[in-house]
Amino acid sequence: MKDNIRYVVPYVPGEQPDEKNMIKLNTNENPYPPAPGVKSILDSYSAEELRLYPSPVSKDLVEEIAALHKVDCDRVFVGVGSDDVLALMFLTYFNSGKPILFPDITYSFYDVWADLYRIPYKRPKLDDNFRIVPEDYKQENGGIVIANPNAPTGVFESQETIESIIEANKDVVVIIDEAYVDFGPATMMSLADKYDNVVVVRTFSKSRSLAGMRIGYAIGSKALIKALNDVRYSFNSYPMTRLSIQVGAESIKDEKYFNECVEKIKKTREWTKAELKNLGFTFPDSQTNFIFAKHEKVSAVTIFEELRKKHIYVRHFNADRIDNYLRITIGTDEEMKTFINEVKEILERQ
Repeated sequence: MKDNIRYVVPYVPGEQPDEKNMIKLNTNENPYPPAPGVKSILDSYSAEELRLYPSPVSKDLVEEIAALHKVDCDRVFVGVGSDDVLALMFLTYFNSGKPILFPDITYSFYDVWADLYRIPYKRPKLDDNFRIVPEDYKQENGGIVIANPNAPTGVFESQETIESIIEANKDVVVIIDEAYVDFGPATMMSLADKYDNVVVVRTFSKSRSLAGMRIGYAIGSKALIKALNDVRYSFNSYPMTRLSIQVGAESIKDEKYFNECVEKIKKTREWTKAELKNLGFTFPDSQTNFIFAKHEKVSAVTIFEELRKKHIYVRHFNADRIDNYLRITIGTDEEMKTFINEVKEILERQ
């Protein structure tokens, strides 16, 4: 029996502590609530609706996403968070038998999916500044995945860099994972219009404050989205709940609130960068809602463990090249001031 079971090393999500008065800066959640319209839907939602199946095509949500990006509905795919969308893309697009390519330091779910689906892969190394080396992606491959801005580094690659990779790989699917793009300088969504082999992935979990609702989507050519839907409907014909469809659609309608929250996080991020620099930390110039930092003298593990004692949670990755870094999610101004003060005390005691 054991010989017939598929074994994989699973992805390990960020810790989800449940403590009073904690400061949770370890899973890149948004510190602000979703758009007010979302609360209105939740307050008035009828449990009677739950006896009915949702729309198989998530109609209202797809229409709002299509309108937001000014594309046809048949170029939009939705899923249960961007993880679900990406996992289905690996299953759908990467079947050539050739290794797919993604950086050695990036979202750690990519190699898990590749292993799960038995897709060969290579992980070209980022340079010493955690930047992509475009020449490394001009080798034979079965597909490419690039998170931009990257996680956990926070580094944003220019359109020139991304497009140079696409130009060299027009015969495979190139996935651009934009989970954090709303906190960055620019989107690569126009490349999904320009190239038939490019798919851009987004999530509602970060900038739209809906991590608990699990909504993700992708924009690509009609042919790529149809292939993705064909795989989706081969094993799950009702992917999104009735509530998630309504909440997701409503959250898109309030762009004013959305932009205000994003700007608040970016402002707090820049303040936190300056404070960390003054304390002796170095880090890539983050274009996300987190900072990936290391201290010049005190180890990441020490700071991580001391912060936990104060019920402040950040993320530490015990992985090659980055084991002395901490990923620090941007919280509210008050949370980040408390975080900085606690870090000061930790450093003074070392």
